[in-house]
Amino acid sequence: MKKVFLVPIIFLIFSNCSNPTTGQPAGKGPKGGTPPVPVVTGRAIQKSVPVEIRAIGNGQAYSVVNVKAQVGGTLTRVSFKEGQFVKKGDLLFTLDSRPFEVQLKQVEANLARDRAQAENARREAIRYKELVTNGYVAQEQYEQIHANSETLDATVLADEAAVENAKLQLEYCFIRSSIDGITGNLLVHEGNVVKANDLSLVVINQVRPIFVSFSVPGQYLPDIRKYMASGSLKVEAAVPGKEASPAVGELAFVDNSVDLQTGTIQLKGLFFNQNKALWPGQFINVKLTVAKQDNRVVVPSQAVQTGQAGPFIFVVKPDLTVEPRPVTVGKIMENETVIEKGILPEDQVVTDGQLRLIPGSKVEIRNSGLPANSKETQK
Repeated sequence: MKKVFLVPIIFLIFSNCSNPTTGQPAGKGPKGGTPPVPVVTGRAIQKSVPVEIRAIGNGQAYSVVNVKAQVGGTLTRVSFKEGQFVKKGDLLFTLDSRPFEVQLKQVEANLARDRAQAENARREAIRYKELVTNGYVAQEQYEQIHANSETLDATVLADEAAVENAKLQLEYCFIRSSIDGITGNLLVHEGNVVKANDLSLVVINQVRPIFVSFSVPGQYLPDIRKYMASGSLKVEAAVPGKEASPAVGELAFVDNSVDLQTGTIQLKGLFFNQNKALWPGQFINVKLTVAKQDNRVVVPSQAVQTGQAGPFIFVVKPDLTVEPRPVTVGKIMENETVIEKGILPEDQVVTDGQLRLIPGSKVEIRNSGLPANSKETQK
């Protein structure tokens, strides 16, 4: 009884197997009445493509100032808050100025005394000059009086310098910012005694403008130098997660040597950073545009598929059937891919629905003729 039903079952199984050649169920190839596969397409276009280098960099302050006291004394006042933006000339710290005010008064008094003595010696020298001319005094006595007058004049000059120095020391009691920037942690607080040129009181980072430092492989150095000689190179920088609105600057620095250990060279981009979106020490995605390549074939990145033999693209032929074409893929730019070989300009390529396609499948095009960079092809 078992042998009677075994043959019909096996016959039914084999009758429903797919055609090993076409991959379709037996008797139902592309021309066997199978409905067309709905697909979304785009057009391969020819355009100029920027040569871009991408890297991860970090922000660096345009300038860093370690604020130190230039005279010793008691810190009596702090005129800012930590992390505050300060402008050049803003008052930061005040030291006890009373000792320097006393010193200034003392040297000013010395100056007044020596000026009076110098004026008296000058008049005496004039009188003795008339006397020596008429022969009433000896020449040696006149020369002594004249030398004394010149000595007092020199003393006055020294006193004037001492007054200027005392004023400068008094001015150093009021510590001001030398740049526009952001203050860091306050390292010394009110009431502490500080020494001249000792520890930093605070660190100020200038962030407008700001540098972004990054490294690229040394193989790009000849191209970078070549195109820098003909004009500035554009650099884009974006904080991770904010790539849609990058900051735009220009390449400002190329290091003078390639790192022997990594084979990379350090570069710096300069950004105005008016909105302070970039910050020192922050990791930043960088894109350096070196040049542009003309007449490159570009397709939507969704069109590129990967098979056992490598990347390929389904191309729609005039009879609305598809054929897979092996391609050589170039650089990828956001939603577009450069095709070095295998696709011609204006070829219609499938961007959605590839999973249901086989060679020779009939397709139903939903948005035929859209350019490769059309937003509709990316839906």
